[in-house]
This record gives sequence, structure tokens and C-alpha cells, in this order.
Amino acid sequence: MKVKIASTLFSLLAMALACKSPKTTSAPPVPEPPPVTQQQPAPAAKIDTRLVLGAEQLDILLSKLGTQRVALVVNQTSVIGKTHLADTLKSRGVNLVKIFGPEHGFRGAAADGEHVKDGVDTRTGLPVVSLYGKNYKATPAQLSDVDIVIFDIQDVGARFYTYISTMHYMMEACAENNKKMIILDRPNPNGYVDGPINQTPLKSFVAMHAIPIAHGLTVAELAKMINGEGWLANHVKCDIDIIPMKNWKHTDAYSLPVKPSPNLPNDQAIRLYPSICLFEGTVISLGRGTQIPFQVLGNPELKNMPFQFTPVSIPGMSVTPPLENKVCYGLDLRNVPVERRIDLKYLIQLYNAYPQKEKFFLPYFDILTGNTVLKQQIKDGLTEDEIRETWKADLDSYKLKREKYLLYP
Repeated sequence: MKVKIASTLFSLLAMALACKSPKTTSAPPVPEPPPVTQQQPAPAAKIDTRLVLGAEQLDILLSKLGTQRVALVVNQTSVIGKTHLADTLKSRGVNLVKIFGPEHGFRGAAADGEHVKDGVDTRTGLPVVSLYGKNYKATPAQLSDVDIVIFDIQDVGARFYTYISTMHYMMEACAENNKKMIILDRPNPNGYVDGPINQTPLKSFVAMHAIPIAHGLTVAELAKMINGEGWLANHVKCDIDIIPMKNWKHTDAYSLPVKPSPNLPNDQAIRLYPSICLFEGTVISLGRGTQIPFQVLGNPELKNMPFQFTPVSIPGMSVTPPLENKVCYGLDLRNVPVERRIDLKYLIQLYNAYPQKEKFFLPYFDILTGNTVLKQQIKDGLTEDEIRETWKADLDSYKLKREKYLLYP
């Protein structure tokens, strides 16, 4: 009986062991993949948007000069930072042989219209030849010891500003004497296009080209146009090499670091200049003989107007100003907003206010405007909009021509 019970227990134990799940070995845990590191893009190269003038690109300029004999057409605006171009090139060992100076002189110390004599620059020891004295155009003798002429003068974008006339005559002299001309470009602070086109019969030193009052070009672009349109004598072409600016366009505002001439002392005067200069051809004073020229308008006969000033002789600015020592009544434009266009409203307003209208316009007015029409339109009572409409066809044609010579948008 004990044997049978033991046997039974053994059988049950065997069955239990047989039914038990076989022992399994668990697989090692799968390691988690390392976290994905997102590659950061390389930092973008910093774009230099700073305005770079032609004169500031010395490495390019010096590579063009070598040991050649160099003359400069420059004035007080021809600076790199605070250093004059002549001083900079002299310190770099450039073979400078002479300086040509425009109206107001090489250092900009001569008054409006004052003839400038030849001389010697005390700082560099270089001879200075005036192009606003005995001659406007360099003579063959004056260029005989020169290989390259560099032009670097700040313009203000108006047809009657004489620095562009000086450039024209130097281009002509270089072409006739087989000299190369390098132009270092600078901004046009009045870079728009507007006004009547100059008519050929009225060509003069203040109106040399068939361009509007506000020509919308830099000096380098204008030089290209002068060449391209065959405006030099006998249609000669000057061998010009331009060092253009970087990072500038015609719509950019530009504050001049150096006053371009004695009677344009600040940005307001420069912005007003293309419109206000027309008063040079009238009996109205535009502030010559004051410290605020091209920013005030007046005449002794306009006693009902609110502002007054008295022109006096100022050496270096205006030695004998119109209406000298006479109290003038008129307008103060120092703080008026200035539009980017030729503004005729002041001209029309003061003509209408002046009691002796037959004496208002002087012969010089037609030379400044470049035509005989504007004066008559004002006398006939046309509105500013009606006058501007008569410019449209010529301006549209000019703008198409201008496109061919642009270096900047």
C-alpha cells in the first residue's frame, strides 16, 4: 500500500515537471540609438552695405597709376575720410606733378564767381593751375608733363553747377592730347530727373549739355553720356576709366561731409539749390551775403512779407552780393520740407508779389533755365502743374537716353 502511494506521488510529480514551461533565457536589452544632433547651418557671411566711394578704393586706383605722371582735378571735397586725396596719394609715393583747381579754387576758399589765380599748394608743394581764371580748359602746354588726369570732385546734381563744366573741358583736353582720365565717383545728393532741357542756342559754362536742370547722374555717369552722345568738340572721345562707388543708388539720401562750395553750407541749401538757383536770374536775393545762402529769398520791395535779412560783403563767400546792405523782405526756407523735384512755387509766388513785374526777370534767367519759355509761362500766369506738363515729353526722351549710361540703380 505504501509502495502504491509512493508510486502515485512520483508519477504526479513527474507530470507536473513535464507540464512546466521550459526555462528561457531573456535577450539582452537593445540599446537606444544616440540622439540625432541637427547640424547647425554655417553663419551667413556678413554683407557689407557701407557706401564705398571711388576715392576710397585706393588699391584699385594705385594699381592703375604705377610710376606715371599724375595730375589731379580736385577741390576741398576730394577727401578720403578727413585726408585730402592729394595728401593721401603723395604719402603713397604717387608721382603727382600738378593740381588743376575749379571754381572756388583747389582748397575752396574763393568766393562765388571770383577768378582764381595759379599758384603753389603749400601743403604738397605742387603747382596749382586754375581752370577758373585765364582759361576753363587745360592747354596742351599744361598737360605736356602729364600722363594721367584724376577727376575727383563732389557734384550736387544740377546742370548749372560749374564743376561738371570743368570736367567736360578736361575730358576734351585729355582727348585732344591723348591723355587718360580716371574718374573717382561720388554720390549725387539730388539724384532725381526734372526741369526743362537745355536748348543749344543757350549753351554756356552754366549750361553746357542738353540735360535737364536736375540731371539725375553722378559725374561718372555724366562723363559716359558726354562721350556717348558726342558732346565734346569735334566729337572726340576721352579715354575714361571709372572707379564706381559700391552700395549706392540714386534714391539714397546723402549728407555731404564737406560743403561743396562756399554758398552751399548744409544739406538744406543743397536740396533747395536746383530750384532756388533760378532766382540768380531775377531781382530777388537768395541770401548771398548772409550765412544762410540758398535758404532765404527776398527783396526790398516785398515789404508785406514776414521775414527779413540784409546781404553784406563776406570774403570767401560773396564779396559783392546782390542788394548789398539793403534790407530784404521775403521767405525763410531753412526748415521747409524739400521735394525731389524742381519746385516752381516760390518763383511764381514772388513774381506775383513783386510790384514791378517788368523788372523781375534778368537776361541771365534764360541762360539758367536753358530756354526762353519758362519766363514767358510765368508771365502768362500758367500754374506750376501746367508748366511741368510742358516738360514731360522732353524728360521722357531724356530718361530713355540716361538709361544707357547708368552705373547704379
